[in-house]
Amino acid sequence: MRKTLRLYFFACAVAVLLASPAAAPQQPQREARVLQLACVGGGCPLLQGAPQTAGMRSGFVRLKPGATVGWHTTGRNEEALVILRGQGEALIDGGEKQAFVAPALVYIPPVTRHNVANTGAEALEYVYVVAPATLP
Repeated sequence: MRKTLRLYFFACAVAVLLASPAAAPQQPQREARVLQLACVGGGCPLLQGAPQTAGMRSGFVRLKPGATVGWHTTGRNEEALVILRGQGEALIDGGEKQAFVAPALVYIPPVTRHNVANTGAEALEYVYVVAPATLP
């Protein structure tokens, strides 16, 4: 139970950080990517910046082995998946599959059709965070 609460609070902290505005006046090129997390001493900083939320939403997903979440898009929003347990692939429409193993962070840019597949032998568990994005 305590481990579940720690993961929940960790995911909430990620959600707040993901809604941070960019520090640079010019927006960088957004690409789908997977970032492996190296948690040393219990700390896992993912993104940096002043926390601010506006229209953010999130939830928890548990996929059985071999299951997918289904093709979808978050429209003009960007999305981050905080992979808590298991392994899988981020399938990006028009791009290559991107494999990941927990713990990891998967970033999906705005206006990107995508799917998530569990490629492992155990449940894939992750928290998704969807936030408004500034489009050029």
